[in-house]
Amino acid sequence: MRFSAAMTADRLLPARLALAVRPLLARVDAVLFDTGERGQAGRMSLAAFSIRIVSAVIAFFSQVLMARWMGSFEYGIFVLVWVAMVIAGNLACLGFDTSIVRFVPEYRANGRLAELRGILLASRLFVLIAASFFMAAGLAGLWLFSNDIEGVYIQPFLFGLFCLPMIALSDTLQGAARANSWVFSALLPIYITRPILILVFMAAALWAGYPASASVAVVAALAATYMTTIMQFVGVTRRLDAKLPDGPRTILFGYWFTVSLPIFLVESFFFLLTNADVLMVGHFMRPDDVAVYFATVKTLALVHFVYFAVKAGVAQRYSKFTHGGSHAELAVFARETVSWTFWPSLAMAIIVLVIGEPMLSLFGPGFSAGYPLLFVLVIGVVARAAVGPAESLLTMSGNQNICAVVYALTLAVNIGLNVLFIPSMGLWGAAIATAAAMVFEAVALSFTVRRKLGIVMAIFLPPAELERA
Repeated sequence: MRFSAAMTADRLLPARLALAVRPLLARVDAVLFDTGERGQAGRMSLAAFSIRIVSAVIAFFSQVLMARWMGSFEYGIFVLVWVAMVIAGNLACLGFDTSIVRFVPEYRANGRLAELRGILLASRLFVLIAASFFMAAGLAGLWLFSNDIEGVYIQPFLFGLFCLPMIALSDTLQGAARANSWVFSALLPIYITRPILILVFMAAALWAGYPASASVAVVAALAATYMTTIMQFVGVTRRLDAKLPDGPRTILFGYWFTVSLPIFLVESFFFLLTNADVLMVGHFMRPDDVAVYFATVKTLALVHFVYFAVKAGVAQRYSKFTHGGSHAELAVFARETVSWTFWPSLAMAIIVLVIGEPMLSLFGPGFSAGYPLLFVLVIGVVARAAVGPAESLLTMSGNQNICAVVYALTLAVNIGLNVLFIPSMGLWGAAIATAAAMVFEAVALSFTVRRKLGIVMAIFLPPAELERA
């Protein structure tokens, strides 16, 4: 007899309480046991959610150790360089890391195996070439403008630029794994293996007598990135070869690039939006301030990961419903994903606000100064969660162009407010600017989804008439 949360509650709880919780437990049963698209997406999101919980814990404590080993000044330099490299590495994919999530389910559903083989190969080769170009351009820029860059950043950025090809390839491999619903292959390398290896290599360097500097930390990140990506490449390639029979490849690079370019803009604006506050603080303020602000943002990541976990689990399902299902099914599923995102995010936000100050104090003296900023930043995070992964719905349904416009406007709002507020208000200005931009993003995405697809992706708003039809 199969386990059922609802039936277990009926047996163990008082009748009134069991009746009250039955709707919630029925949803739990649907996620765990439904064999349809919703059940598969729910289980994938649950697995991604679990990985991101472990990842958030690992990332938090590894950053605590790095901050204590290095001190706030060197840690602030490392943070700024590493965040910049992760952004640049993702941008170097030029959208292929996300478009592959759209194309693979579409080609498999339509039996277009030649195109499927083509995009799996072409995406990896193109991303490696593009990322190498980004690396070369960065090295040239570092040499040309070295006199205008503060000296403490030169060597860490020099080492960090060599990470770009492997960061980009890793993101593309993650996209291929997500497209096949291989959640562990998609998320474990980047969110579990890499941060652990960075910590291990940094500890080994300190044990060997190297200084606890930003440059040494970046070299540790460089070694961890190459090792992780090589292992990820071998694992994902083996699974792809086992699943897809040999045969001819059709390369439609012009078409793929045309579709990927707006997605690249969406991803670019999204990554810049997610990290613009850290970069702007680094521009206007000292490395010590960057360290405090980043520690605060890293604490808030315990809320963020809910959104990213759901996004990882549902993007390919959006594509399947768009290309092989009905609009009504897509609308119902999209509304469900908003609930999956909002309520866990709200619960995590409350927990973070309660325990945020002692968590920040773990980073070392002075870091708890970032605690009041959490109350401002959490408004933006919850606002984003209230509309679910709306940008994934737009991208997977072919509305990537308008989605790029939304993120361009949001990024402009974010940068503009940071430039306006940080010089006069310091870290408070960065927090206010970021929260305001995230609220703008949520409203704009919800409005755009309603106009383009007739679907209301907002937790407290009723479904649109088009959805009911």
